[in-house]
Amino acid sequence: TDPGIVALGLHAPALHALTRAGLDVGQFSDVVPDPPRALVEKAVEAARLHAATSVVGFGGGSSLDVAKLVALLSRSEEDLDDAWGIDNARGPRLPLVLIPTTAGTGSEVTPISIITVGEEEKRGVVSPLLLPELAVLDPLLTLGLPASVTAATGIDAMVHAIEAYASKSANNNPVSRMLAVEALRLLGANIETAVTTPDNEDARGSMLLGSMFAGMAFANSPVAAVHALAYPLGGTFHIAHGLSNALVLPHVLRFNNSVASATYAEIAPALFPELSQVADPHARADAFAEKLAGLASMLGLQTRLSDLGITAQDVPKLARDAMKQSRLLINNPREMTEGDALDIYRSAL
Repeated sequence: TDPGIVALGLHAPALHALTRAGLDVGQFSDVVPDPPRALVEKAVEAARLHAATSVVGFGGGSSLDVAKLVALLSRSEEDLDDAWGIDNARGPRLPLVLIPTTAGTGSEVTPISIITVGEEEKRGVVSPLLLPELAVLDPLLTLGLPASVTAATGIDAMVHAIEAYASKSANNNPVSRMLAVEALRLLGANIETAVTTPDNEDARGSMLLGSMFAGMAFANSPVAAVHALAYPLGGTFHIAHGLSNALVLPHVLRFNNSVASATYAEIAPALFPELSQVADPHARADAFAEKLAGLASMLGLQTRLSDLGITAQDVPKLARDAMKQSRLLINNPREMTEGDALDIYRSAL
């Protein structure tokens, strides 16, 4: 888990329950956003010193991602360098329970862990071995989330569903699309209430379910260029992942619209029911991008890269780093070049 969770005491009931059950509980609470490799290795060493027989990840996506790798590496003793990429992890791993405290990443149901390597680069381990035995979704754990975190993580979940539905991956299938549509319906109907009325348990629960469904969708049908362009924002400028996605989302959708407008038109009414009145698919897809840009603003999020201190001088490096995310870009409905990434970042300044 992370220091914020500990300071709030959110984890205390879980600790008490485990202790009452007679378990010897060790706690690693040093997780930070965009967790670096050194932190993962420190957590693995702590698990080994404790002779851990199982792992519980409790917190946001970063805590869950670290927990996945701790469960894997502390049991299999494989080198992380051998596990990067898709289906390279060998296992076995320790039993794993994941408990999200944000409604956004969907990490509790995805076979993916994203870690920061070096100063800025993000890498992923992708393997069914990272799927937990159990995911626990408790809306009470999300009641204390600040409005900005609720908004950013909620839009992050929307991005997962949108990109999964439109993904060019061969794994895109009717089940993943069904999950994506239901995720968008739940998220769209509840995000404003969750932000403005933070103690509304029904809205919080619906956001958690929507986030989980979106996680299941993109675990099967992988995400694409929105994430590829968001990762350098987190790696270089340490912008929270959900906000990074929100900043580039409408601009990537506009870029994709020349080939994906019919696809976006299909899902737009799930998120914004009023768009069902727009008959022309191209016009509906355009309106979809505009509504998403307006949603971020309405929820109080920054909407321009310049709001976060990013300048035109930073754009070339961002574009170069985005092109390293080839495993994501290959899923984008429209092929993206480094020049395209430059243009998108400039439009988001």
